Amino acid sequence: MSSVYAHLYASALAAASTAASGQNYPPGALYVVATPIGNLADISLRALHVLQLADTIACEDTRHTQALLRAYGIDKSSAQLLAVHQHNESQGAQVVIERLQQGQRVAYASDAGTPAVSDPGARLVAAVRQARLPVVPLPGVSSVTAALSVAGVAGDDAQQGGFVFVGFLSSKSGERASAVEALAGEARAVVLLEAPHRIEALATALATLGERPLTIGRELTKQFEEIATLAAQDFPGWLQIDPNRSRGEFVLVLHPAAVVADAGAEQRVLALLLAELPLKTAVKLTAEITGASRNALYEAALAMKKGAGA
Repeated sequence: MSSVYAHLYASALAAASTAASGQNYPPGALYVVATPIGNLADISLRALHVLQLADTIACEDTRHTQALLRAYGIDKSSAQLLAVHQHNESQGAQVVIERLQQGQRVAYASDAGTPAVSDPGARLVAAVRQARLPVVPLPGVSSVTAALSVAGVAGDDAQQGGFVFVGFLSSKSGERASAVEALAGEARAVVLLEAPHRIEALATALATLGERPLTIGRELTKQFEEIATLAAQDFPGWLQIDPNRSRGEFVLVLHPAAVVADAGAEQRVLALLLAELPLKTAVKLTAEITGASRNALYEAALAMKKGAGA
């Protein structure tokens, strides 16, 4: 590490201590720590403070976490690092619980991002909670929210009612095709994850969704980050244009399915509700029932009221 970076990271640790030390960090608690998904600079000051403070750091991969700690000058012995991953999470959770019961502060970090979303950690958290021990979240980097933030799909309109996190689809072609067929009827945005060696197969499956928009996030936060929005049917061709596009980790946001509006039905529902309810309430309920734009319904309601009063 160059002296310049060493100085920067030392400054980061000092800033972390200043910014985060005012809060209470009780012993005997599990701290779930979000870590960078690629860009080392995305670590939070609070995460650095807790990683310094922790008596034990449970990790998806101790080598990966040790590299992160060393980059920031956090010194932990091998005895303070505990491997807790998908193959030993239930057993590892019991070791963590024993250490918590001894009064230790235990931090848990997966290899990248927020634990227990797609990475290990959910079984560990469930076991700790079942043992009636406290669990403290340290929010931070997540590939899911990073992709959603650039997809532009989480609006306030009734037609954009949140999102669904699906993660990795099955590696079996039949099951993957069935899953994509089911997603065709999903009105909400859908977040998918995929590895480079399976991305072409997923692209072929998603292409059956035709013109439905898809935002592709490849290597998010890393040097060769690439973000594109295109029709699902164009995804295989997008990959083939450049062989490098099949490399790296992928986060995909399938945009909400288009709602085919029945203007006549909207008007009928609105008219019935206006006859019994205040204007704003009638508009709100009609939007929720039909998925129509609230602004458009409000204008239509004013016109109906004006016509009725003429």
